[in-house]
Amino acid sequence: MTTMVPSNARAAYLGASVSTASPERMLVMLCERMTLDLRRAVDAQTAGDHLAAHTQLLHAQDIVVELRSTLRTDAWDGALQLASLYDWMFGQMVLANTRRDVEVTRHVLGLAEQLANTWREAALQTAAAS
Repeated sequence: MTTMVPSNARAAYLGASVSTASPERMLVMLCERMTLDLRRAVDAQTAGDHLAAHTQLLHAQDIVVELRSTLRTDAWDGALQLASLYDWMFGQMVLANTRRDVEVTRHVLGLAEQLANTWREAALQTAAAS
């Protein structure tokens, strides 16, 4: 007999994970989700499923807007450059979506993966220092 977890239990678990996450962990979670969205968009664009690609790219755009809007540009020296990168990534996602250009999506995905890895490493270093 297989026990299925109801979707509302999964949603409750995810909600609790997000609401109890440290700021560092939340940043990593957002970057990882943006990367997932972009991977899915690449897959959808490659398959010619433009509606699915559009949906994934819109969600990735929402995430980069959240990352940009919560970035404290006065907190550290590289923050303005990171803000510019977030702005550029957003523009490239819009371009990838409107032109249905999988190569642009792949390029942004590569940057998103690097960002996720960088923030993951920074979070680990912060946790180790605590």
